[in-house]
Amino acid sequence: MSFARPQALSGLHPDAVRIVAMSAAIALNAAALIAVMRPMVAEIVTFRPTPPSIILIDHPTPPKPLPVPDIKLQALPKVPPTTPPKPRVVAPEPPVVAAVPSDEGTMQAAPMVEAPATPAPAVEAAPVETTLAYVAAPAPKYPTQAVRGRMSGTVTLRVLVDESGKPLEVVIEGSSGHKVLDDAARNQVLSAWRFQPAVQNGQHVKAWARIPVTFDLHNL
Repeated sequence: MSFARPQALSGLHPDAVRIVAMSAAIALNAAALIAVMRPMVAEIVTFRPTPPSIILIDHPTPPKPLPVPDIKLQALPKVPPTTPPKPRVVAPEPPVVAAVPSDEGTMQAAPMVEAPATPAPAVEAAPVETTLAYVAAPAPKYPTQAVRGRMSGTVTLRVLVDESGKPLEVVIEGSSGHKVLDDAARNQVLSAWRFQPAVQNGQHVKAWARIPVTFDLHNL
């Protein structure tokens, strides 16, 4: 079976004829595809999305509170107060007296010997305030620092003297205005001075006394 070539294609090269035939076939297929898809395009253009439906959720009704039971407190039975037992008083037993036979053969009670009473502890009396006489009172050495600084003055000391006349404690009651002089006077009285002890009710007792110590540059 043979086909007659069109006159328009009779003078063309065989490859050119093939290309033209393929182009025509492609064009026909494209036209057929457009014809088929035209209703689909129209449907896509006219499509309107349906809005989502809103679902209302009903909240459950809260349960009603349960009634509080009325609890009545019952009074506890009264307990009578207990009376503490009275202390039992035991009378002291009479002392046992040993019987001593007499010359006549009769029994006589031996005399009771009382236990010696425990002596009460002696309470030390507070020191008295008085004026004491000197037994030994060497003058304190003038400190070199005070001499160079031209320091002078009087120190008033309060001295506690024991029963033998020895100073136990020295307190600076009135300062000379210079600590070096105050310390020199205190140390000298505490270490080297001796006093006549105070007497009270015929006995030597501790006593406080005020002692002035003067530092004078003119006496050097």
